[in-house]
Amino acid sequence: MQETLERKQIKNIDFNCDLAQSFGVYKNCSEYQLLDYVSSVNISCGFHAGDPMSIKEALLRAKEKNVVVGAHIGFDDIQGFGYRPMKLSDDEIEALVVYQVGALMSFAKSYGLEIEHVRPHGAMYKMAAEDFGFACAVAKAIKKCSEWLIYYGASGDVTAKVGEYVNIPVAHEISLEKSYNVDGTVDFSANDIENTNVSIGRLKELLNNSQVMNNECGRTIVQADTIHFTNRIPNALELITQAREIVTPLPVNYKNACASGWVE
Repeated sequence: MQETLERKQIKNIDFNCDLAQSFGVYKNCSEYQLLDYVSSVNISCGFHAGDPMSIKEALLRAKEKNVVVGAHIGFDDIQGFGYRPMKLSDDEIEALVVYQVGALMSFAKSYGLEIEHVRPHGAMYKMAAEDFGFACAVAKAIKKCSEWLIYYGASGDVTAKVGEYVNIPVAHEISLEKSYNVDGTVDFSANDIENTNVSIGRLKELLNNSQVMNNECGRTIVQADTIHFTNRIPNALELITQAREIVTPLPVNYKNACASGWVE
């Protein structure tokens, strides 16, 4: 798949971040500092994080900022915050996904909002990036909720093939703090990059020629529809602030509308 990709300038790209990463007395006080700079948000659905009040606040804040809302799904693992992998059957995966997406869809609708995408979290995200069968099970469950939902996945062959096999719209996601293998997949074993200048340099290269520096000091062409900004790194606000000065993010569906000729 990587060999078929071509270098090109990326004109439209989405910025996304996670919200409602809290539960009960455990509050994430820094996540909303990124909200002013993104074009879409992923709201936890109560499994790896997110309780009713934090989800409600996230939805209302997203509505106030007029950003696209998506569901942030994960394993039912509050204590491990969804970072511990689970071995589940396809039926269990379907139930897990449909329950979370359906809950957020109904919650959002009560405030006049519609969710447009679904992004896996933590161990689920990693498994979906590496395991085609698992990713297909997740994508099929998402499609059961709505054929219009976009599946946000790590950029690479697995996400591309899932989109084709399940016939679901996908958004290839890049993270500026992550290291990448030669084939364009995320090197999940590497530490996050916390140097803003380095990450901004990577953003410019991504936008100019759709390439990322790989872990062998070469460059790999990748697909990129959205960039995930995490608040787990100390330079998170500095990074997204500078990134927003370079490019104004646009939601994935806007990009798709441009490609279809509906808007110019």
